[in-house]
Amino acid sequence: MTYCLLLLSAVAVTAAVPVPRLLTRAKWPEREPVVALWVWQCLVATVLLCCLTALALGAAAVFGTVRAQLFAPAPPAVTAAYDLSHASPWTTVLTVLLACGAAWTTAVLARELVEARRRRAGARAHLRDRAPDLPAGLPEGRGPLLVLEEEYPDAWWMPGSPPQLIVTTGALQRLTDHQLDAVLTHEHGHARARHDWLLHLSAALAAGFPRVPLFAHFCEQTHRLVELSADDTASRRCGHLTTALALIELNQHRGVLSCSSSHRLLGERVDRLLEPPPRLGRRHRALTTAAASLVPLVPLLITFAPGLTALP
Repeated sequence: MTYCLLLLSAVAVTAAVPVPRLLTRAKWPEREPVVALWVWQCLVATVLLCCLTALALGAAAVFGTVRAQLFAPAPPAVTAAYDLSHASPWTTVLTVLLACGAAWTTAVLARELVEARRRRAGARAHLRDRAPDLPAGLPEGRGPLLVLEEEYPDAWWMPGSPPQLIVTTGALQRLTDHQLDAVLTHEHGHARARHDWLLHLSAALAAGFPRVPLFAHFCEQTHRLVELSADDTASRRCGHLTTALALIELNQHRGVLSCSSSHRLLGERVDRLLEPPPRLGRRHRALTTAAASLVPLVPLLITFAPGLTALP
């Protein structure tokens, strides 16, 4: 059992510290944002699984009740293979720390969901106040598309029940039909991929564990990669140039082409659309996705290895 905890700790530290830093320096995520998002999710899942399985083994070693419940269906040889009869002091300390971490993770995720729901409710109430009056008998602000009277061009997708796509009259006046189609496709790309859940998860983990490099980079890269992914969805349907022009028209009043750090991502997105980077081949994309999918299995293999070797 000691070796399992050491291996799980080594895998968690490796996935949480050096690997994210190497991934942020790589160039291929810009070419394949969807694959990059999957890689980041697999890294996060690996760390969480390492902590969860280590917590289960540590609790089984420290508390006899937990051990009896966890290994109740297992043969005696499997229980003996884990050597849970006694727990060292460092095992007890590690178990307590992991239990506190699990409780804190649950708390920050719950807080993020509550805050997201509160912000969404406030935004919907604000939209109902800004929405134009409709003839009697028509539902107000409950359809999939809501048009706001606003001179500044803008469009965004608001998840929820029901989800809504909001477009301002400034966007309808400034954008051509093809550019408007690109903007709507971009926002629908966010909705279909459920990027809102990914953003909530990354924000909660980064806020709860700001000193863990994986979670900090995961939050930063997620905000960037979801936009690149939605840009690719729009460009595949409407073309790179049309999507770039639509992005410029929507954000011209915000200084999309300025060097300001707050708008640097907008400039990078426009440059990327005007000069699309070479994409990975289909075979390399599949291999990268498959390799990333196998990484979260490592903590499970480490955890179940003693039991598997003890089976006849």
